[in-house]
Amino acid sequence: MRIGLVCPYSLSLPGGVQGQVLGLARALRALGHPTRVLGPSDGPPPEVGVTALGPSVALAANGSMAPIAPAPACARRTLAALADEGFDVVHLHEPLVPGPCLTTLVVTDIPLVGTFHAAGVSAAYRWAARPLAWSAGRLASRCAVSDEAAVLARRSLGGSYDVLPNGVEVARFADADPWPSEGPTVLFLGRHEPRKGLAVLIEALAML
Repeated sequence: MRIGLVCPYSLSLPGGVQGQVLGLARALRALGHPTRVLGPSDGPPPEVGVTALGPSVALAANGSMAPIAPAPACARRTLAALADEGFDVVHLHEPLVPGPCLTTLVVTDIPLVGTFHAAGVSAAYRWAARPLAWSAGRLASRCAVSDEAAVLARRSLGGSYDVLPNGVEVARFADADPWPSEGPTVLFLGRHEPRKGLAVLIEALAML
């Protein structure tokens, strides 16, 4: 089965969704499925098997800056890639984000799977999801990465969602050496940006 994965965020920049898309592509290829990733990129593609759809612009969203590509040029490249690749199924991550995901959702007749990552309170969902709820009906399958993400999508779009948590490349970390430490260790996972709370953690540690 020939699979396409579409990422709404720049693949040349670090991010949770980008990491999941690239990791899923590697896992699908390991299972024998020809898989290609489509997405914006602000530099050379980070891996083989990636079709770069053009540069991104930073947009404030969900307490962070999202590097998306809503330009018409990106839409044209997306449609050209879909026509050239002949995918049997396409997996959209954050299907309603303007750019290659929304373009694919609205235009293509290829069977579509959609995974929703956002959770909590989202202003974008409040003003955009309702007008675009009809588009979500084009998804053959709807997934969410957590119960919280499913709640947000269901509240905004209706429908049912299979909760499939983000994958972990276990083999990559199984043989890692423990971090050397003589005392308690706190592991912080996440980008260094305000909404992730690293500053709060550091302030709290100073009080111990």
